[in-house]
Amino acid sequence: METTQAAIAALKDLSDSTNLEEINALLNSLDDKDSIFVAREATAALARWEAVRYRALSRLSELRGGARSVVQEVAMTLSLVDNFAGSLVSTGVALTSRLPRTLSLLDRGLVGGYSAQKVAEATAWLSHEDSLVVDAKLESRLPKKNSTQVRKAANYAANKADPVGAGKRSKQSRDGRRLAVAQGEAGVASIEVVDGQAEKVNAAYRRIHQEAKALKNHGDTRTMNQLRADIALDLLLSGKGGAAERAEVFLYMDMFTYLGLNDDPVKMAGHGHIPASLGRHIATGPNTVLRRIITDPLSGQVQDLGRTQYRPDAAMAEFVRVRDRECRRPGCDRPAQACELDHSIPWQFQGETSVADLITYCTRDHRLKDEPGWVYHLAPDGTLRITTPTGLTHVSEPPPLHEPRPEPPL
Repeated sequence: METTQAAIAALKDLSDSTNLEEINALLNSLDDKDSIFVAREATAALARWEAVRYRALSRLSELRGGARSVVQEVAMTLSLVDNFAGSLVSTGVALTSRLPRTLSLLDRGLVGGYSAQKVAEATAWLSHEDSLVVDAKLESRLPKKNSTQVRKAANYAANKADPVGAGKRSKQSRDGRRLAVAQGEAGVASIEVVDGQAEKVNAAYRRIHQEAKALKNHGDTRTMNQLRADIALDLLLSGKGGAAERAEVFLYMDMFTYLGLNDDPVKMAGHGHIPASLGRHIATGPNTVLRRIITDPLSGQVQDLGRTQYRPDAAMAEFVRVRDRECRRPGCDRPAQACELDHSIPWQFQGETSVADLITYCTRDHRLKDEPGWVYHLAPDGTLRITTPTGLTHVSEPPPLHEPRPEPPL
């Protein structure tokens, strides 16, 4: 404990040793040459801090024996998405075990944390011995290179170190292909074929481009970018390029927003909030199905349902998913409709199958409950408290369907 407090005190002294107002005043007086110089020095300082973070995360993983749940704990504690948290942990382990020279470059501010991640990813499949060889070769090649240049240099050096393994890695990468969705802002999102077979991905793009060009030549007023995006989605939904098709999404909006009496943001499950105007546009589509949800007018929470049988019936399961909207583990945004229902108190320990005892988790976070040291407590009002193996507590509350109102609307 004394060592930990000393380390934290040292970091706090460093962060508190400057006066932000004085720094801001100084920055406003700089010319262009001094400004870029200060930005460069700040970037080097950030790299040194990232080296500290990587070492701390590596130590955490070491103390936990490399447990998978470390990633989720890091994600919740540092308020990061799981993928990025996982990348930080794996990079920290790689830098402290098999990439010491890259870590030294980070310590000296000669490469950034993102570039260090690229080296770790490019060499993850190598043996420990080959990683050390590649690390030594890259030491003089990485400074003053951007992350794309670093990635290419690391990939080349790794392939040279183990050409047979490179072939196996290529096959494994292609076998691991998947589809990923990235949620954006203002009602937009992206879909990506990750690690897709290069020849098929390029052939698919050419087909989409050709169909877009044909529509454009026939007078379609959409831009080529818009056409390619629309055709790609139409092909995925119906197999017919350019033909609109029904899509299933789950919107949460109150009646006053639906009627245009207010413009409260609308929640799209798995995506986030969208403008009221876009929510109304989607909700008034020809194939839209509307369903009434009863809420507490003061708190905005979806009201309870009572059941006693072991397996939730369809109505109860639907209610819990509507109430939770997304996986309840803090930081996870997988839609509740794609999640599993879990008993807060296991059935074999007198758990009751009711909406007060049921909660939604995605498959990964459902398994997290059984990891050593993780403690879950679901309160009657739906508040979930998760205590991690380090003793930190994270709270998740079921989101209200509308903003709490001091009194019922007229």
